[in-house]
Formats: sequence, C-alpha cells, structure tokens
Amino acid sequence: MIPSSFDYVVAESVDHAVRLLVEHGEDAKILSGGHSLLPLLKFRLSTPKLVIDLGRIASLRAIVEEQNRLRLGALVTHHQIEASEAVHRRCPLLAETAGQIGDVQIRNRGTLAGSLAHADPAADWPAAILALGAEVRLAGPKGERSVAARDFFIDMMLTAIAPGEIITEVRVPALAPLTGWAYVKVAQKASGFAIAGVAALLSVDPSGHCAAASVGITGVASRAYRASAVAAALEGKKLNSDGIQAAAKHAADGIEPLDDLHASAAFRAHLARVLTRRALELAVSRVGPGVSWPV
Repeated sequence: MIPSSFDYVVAESVDHAVRLLVEHGEDAKILSGGHSLLPLLKFRLSTPKLVIDLGRIASLRAIVEEQNRLRLGALVTHHQIEASEAVHRRCPLLAETAGQIGDVQIRNRGTLAGSLAHADPAADWPAAILALGAEVRLAGPKGERSVAARDFFIDMMLTAIAPGEIITEVRVPALAPLTGWAYVKVAQKASGFAIAGVAALLSVDPSGHCAAASVGITGVASRAYRASAVAAALEGKKLNSDGIQAAAKHAADGIEPLDDLHASAAFRAHLARVLTRRALELAVSRVGPGVSWPV
C-alpha cells in the first residue's frame, strides 16, 4: 500500500526535533531506521502529517566506551553493535543479541532506539536491556531525563516516553569479572521476531555460587519483563544443573502469556522455561577461569 501524504523534515539537532514534536504533537512521528515506522505508514495504521528524520544528527550515531559503561547513541544500528570491538570487550551480550535480529538488511538499517521506542512485545532488544539493567536517556521540552529499563516498557507498544520526548542514548553497565551472559530465542521464521527470547546474566563468586542474576524475557507476554523469581531462586545458590533447572521453572511466574497464531499461551510459557534454562547454562559456561564449580 501507499502511505497517506505527509510532510518530511530532516532534524538539524536533537533540540530541533523536540521543537518539531512539541509544535505538531500527535501529528508528528520520528524516523530513525524506519523498520518500525514504514510498515505502519504503508498499511495506514499510522497517518502522521509530519515525519521527522533524525538520520543526520551525527551525535546520535556514536558508541562511547567509558570506565564502567557503554553509551549507545539513538541511531546506532544493530550491525554497529554486533561488530563493535568495544561492545564485544565490555558487554558481549549486546553483540550476541544484535546478531540474532532479523537479517543483514534489517541489521544494517534498524536502530537500537527505534526498536526500544516501538516496544514490539516480540523484539529482541528489550530482553537484553532489562537483563543488563540499562538506562534510557530521553530529551524533551522539559530537558533531559533517564528511565531505568525496568520502568521503560509499560505494555504492548507502550513505553515511558512522554509526548515531545525522543530517545538520545542507551547507557549499559560494563560486565563485571566472573560474569557470564547469553541470549537465546525461538524465532518466528518469516520475520525473525522472538516467539520467546531470554537474555541472562550471571555473576559468580570463586566458589561457584551465584552472586547476582538477571533474566529478561521477550516474546512471551504483552511486554518484555524481568523474571525476578528466577533470579531470586539462583542468588546465593550453587550453580549446578539441578539448581539452574529448578530456577528456570519460575520463568513465567505471574505472567499472562500471549496466545496467537504463532504459539499458544501454554507453549510460550513452556518456551520461557526451556530457554531460560538454556540461557543460564550457556551463561555459566562463559564465566571463565577462576571458579571452583560445585557438583
């Protein structure tokens, strides 16, 4: 289909984009990579009068490595994250997640911030940034603010972004020593979206006990969520096969799984538990030397 007619403006800066959003309100939409917005325009599920292109704001394309974190600009693409040496060195979970998004064309054009702002319940990034405890930076008419990942996703395609605000960057803590990571998913074959996807982080003490755990799950419910019951079942415990399997059984606790043509609610809950176990086992295998593992 052909989109309805709209005006098109290339934003010169973040402030310029915010001013345009405030001026035009709900009649304006932001364009970053375009993979979320363009299908909505073509099917006329979205009919803005103005499209604001952020593509020429160079400051939004940077990956900045700091002492204890990475700062990922809003226009950083999935491929940039997948290929970045800094990301592989400081937070390889991001690179692993990026490499499982869509196909090469999507990864070359699609952006981290665009995916987060769209908040598709089957997108890959939400699981990773929830597990990492990331922070989303927003700019708007009242200035800048930060929103913790756990507070960012409200419901299906609904986030904490207020009217007139745009994402400027995502701040991600660097992984501590003796930390393992993994992102695993079962994908819908045509689109690559997750029927269920699990991001896991495990920090381990030298005796092989779990010092901290974090699990983010996407594709299962109307929004991505942190599986806090899984983390609670692991922390302070021996990280052996029985303990991991017992913890993974809590992956869908308190969740109302989606039920659609791709998978039933029961199957999604099953996938959440199975993939959580697999992600935790893979994370343990990546912790590295210096640990005396219990049997």
